[in-house]
Amino acid sequence: MTDSRDMQYVEAGVEALREEMRRDPAIFYIGQGIGPRGGNYKQTKGLWEEFGETRVRDTPISELGQVGIGVGSAMAGARPIVDLVFLDMIMEAMGQVVEQAATIHYTSNGRIRVPLVIRAAMGTVRSTGPHHSRCMYSWFAHIPGLKVVLPASAEDVKGLMKTAIRDDGPVLFIEHKFFYNKKGTVPGSEYLIPFGQAKVCRTGKSMTLLAMSLMVWHALEAAAILQREGIDVEVIDPRTIVPLDEAAILESVHKTGRLLVVDEAQSFCGFSAEAAALVAERAFDDLDAPVSRLCAMHTPHPFNPVLEAAMLPSVDKIVNAARALMAQ
Repeated sequence: MTDSRDMQYVEAGVEALREEMRRDPAIFYIGQGIGPRGGNYKQTKGLWEEFGETRVRDTPISELGQVGIGVGSAMAGARPIVDLVFLDMIMEAMGQVVEQAATIHYTSNGRIRVPLVIRAAMGTVRSTGPHHSRCMYSWFAHIPGLKVVLPASAEDVKGLMKTAIRDDGPVLFIEHKFFYNKKGTVPGSEYLIPFGQAKVCRTGKSMTLLAMSLMVWHALEAAAILQREGIDVEVIDPRTIVPLDEAAILESVHKTGRLLVVDEAQSFCGFSAEAAALVAERAFDDLDAPVSRLCAMHTPHPFNPVLEAAMLPSVDKIVNAARALMAQ
């Protein structure tokens, strides 16, 4: 697009928030350190100065209280954004997320809506250990009533954030910590990215590589290496896992005949298992080899950088897994 600009991922997210808060006075933002300091990752930089403490408010360290405020105010007609900083800390608020936010629209027979965005950062960056590194988005995909969003670029974080804010139900907006300083191209004119619309990041015909969040970028690096070996990889980013663009995944597998799912989360009972089941159930005759998965080891995140690297998927591991799949 001629009006596109290069900007950091975090700046694109702030731009989405600023535009939406200017558009709708019912939107407010709460969280730990998101006021004058602008957030741990500068994800709210400049918003407190523009909108004031009434609409951009620091909270105590109480995830349960934050989400409770979000649920109650959303029921009353506001459009809150609750920033939990680290996704791991959402466990302190699981009752509000699962028992309240996800169910109120259903239990009220559609009379009450909960237009709530819960924003949190996930993933391993610089050995932060088991309490700040989990990628547990599959937990929430399991809960009816919640939408789960995983942006992987500056363009996507802006378009998906605007869609999340305008949604009339609760949305888990989960971002990888690695992305905040990564640059990308963002359209200058207003745009929204619909939920349930996957992105074909790279076309190919030898195999399909389905990856989420940071793994999208690892997958693209691996695909470039594999291309030099004559393996033409198609890379699919679902962008949202609830709702999931099943048609895009099935269409790609129909073309390529092979599927490798790469996920920073653990494989057991995770999204990678759901993707594998989807293809096994609905595209079995298209497969030229069994579905393959490359995920984190089933262990807590270690602090030791060497052990951490051994635990997680990497570009080299993706290349090797793709080679093995093509050999079948």
